[in-house]
Amino acid sequence: MTSRRTEPSVPRQVHARRLVLIRGVHTAAWFSIESCVGYLLWAGATGRSDRRAGVAAAVVAGECLVFAADGFRCPLTGLAERAGATSGSVTDIYLPAWFARNLPAIHVPLLVLIGWFHRRTLHRRRVQRREASGPAIQRGRRGAPALAAP
Repeated sequence: MTSRRTEPSVPRQVHARRLVLIRGVHTAAWFSIESCVGYLLWAGATGRSDRRAGVAAAVVAGECLVFAADGFRCPLTGLAERAGATSGSVTDIYLPAWFARNLPAIHVPLLVLIGWFHRRTLHRRRVQRREASGPAIQRGRRGAPALAAP
């Protein structure tokens, strides 16, 4: 009977300063993206679809694209693991573990709600514009002056 000789696993070298920096950067990025999500929720709930909401939506969409492009794993997680963090989906952020693990499941309904809020707001604006220009359309061509009655 031949025995297989295995080498003992070599413990990873932990780069504590680098890991703290990665976690700090990731936490700051997470906070800024969450601020955008919060603003989008507030703006949508109050009917304010404006340029700031557009910028916030671009930030959130960019984050979603980066997350999806990396196989639904944050690119900073790999950096943290190379710096010596134990493996895990969100080892590089200062959040409670249960919350960090469930971020995608929490965000999907929020993003759907944000989309619904802003779509509703934009639809209401279109209806209001149509109603405001309605009498001019009925009297003549749009944009043409209405004829005065004798």
